[in-house]
Amino acid sequence: MHIADLKAVRLFVALAGFFIADALIAEFIGPKIFSLEGTLGLADFHWSLFGVQGTLTFTAGVMFWPVIFILTDVINEYFGLRGVRLVSWLTVALIGWAFFAAYTAISLAPAPFWIHSNQALGVPDIQNAYAQIFGQGMWTIAGSLVAFLIGQLVDVSVFHRIRRLTGERWIWLRATGSTVVSQFFDSFIVLYIAFVVGPQHWPTQQFLAVGTVNYLYKMLAAVVMIPVLYLVHAAVHRYLGEEQAERLKHDAAN
Repeated sequence: MHIADLKAVRLFVALAGFFIADALIAEFIGPKIFSLEGTLGLADFHWSLFGVQGTLTFTAGVMFWPVIFILTDVINEYFGLRGVRLVSWLTVALIGWAFFAAYTAISLAPAPFWIHSNQALGVPDIQNAYAQIFGQGMWTIAGSLVAFLIGQLVDVSVFHRIRRLTGERWIWLRATGSTVVSQFFDSFIVLYIAFVVGPQHWPTQQFLAVGTVNYLYKMLAAVVMIPVLYLVHAAVHRYLGEEQAERLKHDAAN
């Protein structure tokens, strides 16, 4: 194997590893709901959509999800449809395995002394706290995995459709355009499965309002991340060399 091919393999492994790790992190920190305004030290922004009112509150996982946007686009650019599909399916399998591991750990009988070991820190029952943090509801897990996979498959399809229309120009357009379409599906599918089909049975107005706010946040994040996308592309070209980088892009496009 040529040394240039080894560099491409290392790059793919690094991108895939970071992708999977970031997706797992986003899933497991997701149970925390945070206030965006409070985090930024701003007064609450009160929105009203479809007769539903609220403030800018999100799961903690959305803070790291824009990294997935960047990594998806970079893998798309240099390793194509097959590369994104491989990483996406592997991510779904590993997230499923991680939740299986979490539920197994929760089901283990806790040591009696451990249950109350953190009372002084304001946690009267650490077993219950552990179960609440790591034991996300099955509807939420199912919604998250289905939405993620559909979003990724839509993303790669739209990305290459835009690429065929525009050629190698306008990296930002195929990256952001594919995110705009794919995250529309992702934002609403996860809420529909987890909170409409699931036991909470959200009314349609709440489903549409919360989904729209989440989608708008993701779109803003995608736009903000455009400079980062170009920096990552430049880093890839420096690492691979211009000739190897262009060859990978050509192969990915075809």
